[in-house]
Amino acid sequence: MESLLLLLAGSLIFPLVAPAREITNACTSQANDFQHMNGTGMHLTLHHPQSPCSPAPLPSDLPFSAVIAHDEARIARLASRLAKTPSRHPTSLRQQHREKSSGDNHLADSLASSVPLAPGASVGVGNYVTQLGLGTPATSYAMVVDTGSSLTWLQCSPCVVSCHRQAGPLYNPRTSSTYAAVPCSAPQCGELQAATLNPSACSASGVCIYQATYGDSSFSLGYLSRDTVSFGSGRFPGFYYGCGQDNEGLFGRSAGLIGLARNKLSLLYQLAPSLGGSFSYCLPTSASTGYLSFGSYSPGQYSYTPMVSSSLDASLYFVSLASMSVAGSPLTVSPSEYGSLPTIIDSGTVITRLPTAVYTALSKALGAAMGGAPRAPAYSILDTCFKGQASTLRVPAMDMTFPGGATLKLAPGNVLIDVDESTTCLAFAATDSTAIIGNTQQQTFSVVYDVAQSRIGFAAGGCS
Repeated sequence: MESLLLLLAGSLIFPLVAPAREITNACTSQANDFQHMNGTGMHLTLHHPQSPCSPAPLPSDLPFSAVIAHDEARIARLASRLAKTPSRHPTSLRQQHREKSSGDNHLADSLASSVPLAPGASVGVGNYVTQLGLGTPATSYAMVVDTGSSLTWLQCSPCVVSCHRQAGPLYNPRTSSTYAAVPCSAPQCGELQAATLNPSACSASGVCIYQATYGDSSFSLGYLSRDTVSFGSGRFPGFYYGCGQDNEGLFGRSAGLIGLARNKLSLLYQLAPSLGGSFSYCLPTSASTGYLSFGSYSPGQYSYTPMVSSSLDASLYFVSLASMSVAGSPLTVSPSEYGSLPTIIDSGTVITRLPTAVYTALSKALGAAMGGAPRAPAYSILDTCFKGQASTLRVPAMDMTFPGGATLKLAPGNVLIDVDESTTCLAFAATDSTAIIGNTQQQTFSVVYDVAQSRIGFAAGGCS
């Protein structure tokens, strides 16, 4: 990776803010050399990965074994982030909004924009995806929505090193009249270290190079760029993102990633001056439709829990889990066990990870409450399994309660996950590192990340 970065820095000649046509020609002339040397209140609708409404469906659904493999790789990626040097929190969204809007005649928090959200099995990932519009005129791309990443990037033509096969065409900068490469002298180039946990580099002509690497060995490498981004009816000029020239790993057939973490280069922070410091989503099942929304929301419909500050990683969303119950009875575990590990809420992790003592108590309580439901062998990391499907079994009520009173009252589909046609398993696993509230438990709830007020809210019945 280091040699590839130096190669890009030393060999690709990108004019600083030149027309995209010139950039394309400069890259194309060296494409073969790189290929030989590469050894290695905005509202978007969300659909479930197995929904026919998902963008660019594949011929077959993503097998559950692949979902588990993707989940384990994601855990490795998050563990890698948490093992790196702690980062400082960026300027608060409340402060950023106040500085931007002073003297304006409108309040950004009164605005909102939304687009559909869909599960990502149709493009080969376990996360959720939406359509991001980029350029002038705008073209839409199927992008993974990721609360655990900061920098937004997508695959770019001419893709001088390597691009994975994606649903739809690559983004072509030469077709956008508002595209510009970002010079190394721009402050955004210096912010890449905090956004990606990797230093930036500089091309021979002074264009900023980013490298986004992940714990599962996936990576994206390319040029920091600026263009107009579009969601729904909203268009936002001057959006900074990565124009990927080497993108390899577990990205399925998506075009790239949308970063929603707490960082100056994330989509949330870049839109905050226009839309305010919050976003919300509903992660749908295969039978429903979800959304991703930026900007104002109805605060009265949610119950809230505070975001927790952590020196492990300032960009991730940490919360505390206070208690759990099965069939109305609290788990027989010491309350201190819930807080024995740092806990992240994450849109891209499928299976929730709990401290081992909590998981053991949960597995025992669920097994007892399922009565005579026949047990099935363990499936990969899932060791509490039953014969049948979640929809046909009598699944007890389960609650997850957070400080402040926010509670997820889980339906059967939030408790058990069908791994094949004859087996369903408890959608939780044990961990001794970082606990994670995954997306199976979040499905069908509206979840708001109100970063400006440092709180996360939950409301039932969010998907249509």
